[in-house]
Amino acid sequence: MSKNEKVSKRTLWSIILLSFAGELAWAVENQYFNVFIYQEIAPQPLYVSLMVAVTAAVSTFTTILMGTLSDTKGKRRIFLLFGYVFWTITTGIFPLAGYLQPIWLAVTIAILFDSIMSFFGATANDATLNAYVTDVTTLKNRGAVGAVKEIMFLLAILVVYGFAGVIIEVVGFYNFFYIIALVVGVVGIPGALITPEPQGLRPSELSYWENLKTTYTKKSLTKNKNFFKILISTGIWGVAFNVFFPFVLIYLDTDLNIDIALASILIAIALLVAIIGAYPIGKIVDKAGRKKIAILSIILESIGLFFFAITENIIIISISSTLWVFAMLCYNISSRTWLKDLYPEEKRGQFHGFYLFFNVLIGMTIGPFIGGIIAQSFGKYYVNDYGVPGFTPSMWVFMIAAILILLAIIPLIRAKEYQGE
Repeated sequence: MSKNEKVSKRTLWSIILLSFAGELAWAVENQYFNVFIYQEIAPQPLYVSLMVAVTAAVSTFTTILMGTLSDTKGKRRIFLLFGYVFWTITTGIFPLAGYLQPIWLAVTIAILFDSIMSFFGATANDATLNAYVTDVTTLKNRGAVGAVKEIMFLLAILVVYGFAGVIIEVVGFYNFFYIIALVVGVVGIPGALITPEPQGLRPSELSYWENLKTTYTKKSLTKNKNFFKILISTGIWGVAFNVFFPFVLIYLDTDLNIDIALASILIAIALLVAIIGAYPIGKIVDKAGRKKIAILSIILESIGLFFFAITENIIIISISSTLWVFAMLCYNISSRTWLKDLYPEEKRGQFHGFYLFFNVLIGMTIGPFIGGIIAQSFGKYYVNDYGVPGFTPSMWVFMIAAILILLAIIPLIRAKEYQGE
């Protein structure tokens, strides 16, 4: 497929709007859905782990199935519009679970609502938008455009961390989720409406089920061996990252006695630094190569987590969190760009599902349970405002993650980059 090296302004704006809206919804889901179930329902880390694991499975299989459907139909725009409309609605209904009793029912409905939201989010963002970005970019500009998408990811998290704590204190958890849902709709739906279909994208000659079936053959797996080596790395990264990430705000609040507003500001500082560095990193990834940046990022992530774990000093917490957030950004840009380079052209939506299988399903299933077990074993006894007992996460979730994440280097050592299309 012939593509200009420069992405059109309309296409770039659609990517910006869709990315920001989607990442805002995911940022709230990844952190404040967890905080909500912990603080408003029951302070049990394993409830958080269970919700993260179930919704990771929903997101993964949705991406594979809906991505295949998008590939088969040769359409992106309608899937974006469908996904963002219902993503908006389902983000707003999540807090209704907090009104329910007993606790087991509230937890069950919270997981159900989060799963429904994850279906629409994965359809719009993971299955379709990621394939769309690959459709409209080349090896020469994919890192830079990927950096723009990562900037929206970081900006969304910055909004959530920088303002969410203050908004929650003023209007409460329930109204907070309604506000976020409104913003997702106001930004995301127009983004879908202005999205042009990629030039040259055509319906597949294979049926839906043939499209799926032909992927899972020995020939297909052998042909894409470098792709799967990178996926293994992202899977290990995902496990290690999710050992600690669902518990960051909870840890700062309960173990270090830093209130949620100040904790949000600390993470916001780290995100600002990462946002400033994102586009230059994308350009470096395009010029220096994906592999070098990915390996260096893993080492920096481990160092940042180690210092984050061993200190209670607010300055060192700020510096170390900035380091692990920046390293996360570098790894995301380099590894995701590398994977997009290797997507089969006719199966881009489906193949992003493989990324979710390794990074999200494996990462967000195994990682949070490791973190939850560590918290149950080493955390302090804790009782929430409603008198429900539980445990705090403890520094060990960060220390163990710092060790595990280094294993993500191993699969990358023999993985090859393709410099030509």
